[in-house]
Amino acid sequence: MRILLGTITLVLSALPLGAPATAAPVAAPAADPTWNESVVDADQSFRGIDAVSPDTAWIAGSSLTEGGPGRIFRSTDGGDSWQDVSPPGTEGLGFRDVEAEDASTASVLAIGPGEASRIYRTTDGGVTWTETFRNTEETAFYNCMDFYPGGKRGLAVSDPVDGTFRILATDDGGQSWEVLSDEGMPDSTGEFNYSASGDCLVIKGRSAWFGSGGDASHVFHSTDFGRTWEANDSTIPAGEAAGVFGLAFRTPREGIAVGGDFAAPTDGADATARTSDASEWSNAGDLARLGEDAAWIQGHRDTLVVVGESGDVMGSSISRDGGLSWEQFAETGFHTLDCVRHTCWAAGGNGRVATLRLR
Repeated sequence: MRILLGTITLVLSALPLGAPATAAPVAAPAADPTWNESVVDADQSFRGIDAVSPDTAWIAGSSLTEGGPGRIFRSTDGGDSWQDVSPPGTEGLGFRDVEAEDASTASVLAIGPGEASRIYRTTDGGVTWTETFRNTEETAFYNCMDFYPGGKRGLAVSDPVDGTFRILATDDGGQSWEVLSDEGMPDSTGEFNYSASGDCLVIKGRSAWFGSGGDASHVFHSTDFGRTWEANDSTIPAGEAAGVFGLAFRTPREGIAVGGDFAAPTDGADATARTSDASEWSNAGDLARLGEDAAWIQGHRDTLVVVGESGDVMGSSISRDGGLSWEQFAETGFHTLDCVRHTCWAAGGNGRVATLRLR
């Protein structure tokens, strides 16, 4: 999404390349959650993360140095150390999403117009990669992807081409992709996705959703593997740099949308919305800052965490009532977030990664 690339990159400070750091997760009581943060690569802005388990996670980034390589890192020891498992030849690419089956198999999405949008896949923990998709439409700009349970079927979404969002699909675990017909997509002229967190498109059960901003702020919903979509008002205000930034679903019916306005990142009013039927959305609690990503905490039925980062404006908030109300628990924020069991993983600008333990 062009606004995000042009606006947000400028406010990130380009620090010199740093050596990967190590840090062990520290358990924190649910009443006082605390991030345990370290720097993996200070030249990277991380916006994609996938937590496979409390021990294993993948992160995807883009260089803060113009023309620098986008990088992929993997940890298999709970964040104590990170290995650079990047594909070769990634200079100038911006990785914004990573979807992993386990410690060995993962797909990563590079975003951008035309051929900058690519998908790579590994089955050996990043030792080797295969380019499985390269966009050939100059006006397409892919932003996010996700896979259905079982890992065979998956979808990716592009900003509108000729007035409708473009959907890419796989049915072989990401080994090959095809562009679906746009006949089942509502008119989306003036809208676009935000590649803020890798979660502008999410899947739960047989349903898929993606969020939008721009002239309208919608959540699009599909129940037939991306062939047809319904657009619903998200209740999050739209704008040139505003709308839905991330989505998270606890069940195939109960979900949360988060967003805000990158032009006014300190304004978290109306920045979250809830659904209990997978389609109709209602305004939820206000945030202290914008929200780029959200995740439900497994084992804590009504507990969610939201993170956001826009330059120096950042924060992390928690809800214990399904998103009806929020409490900011940290001035530290991140672009992307994923939680598995009692452990949350997050990553953000200047190569920062963190873990959070809730009991």
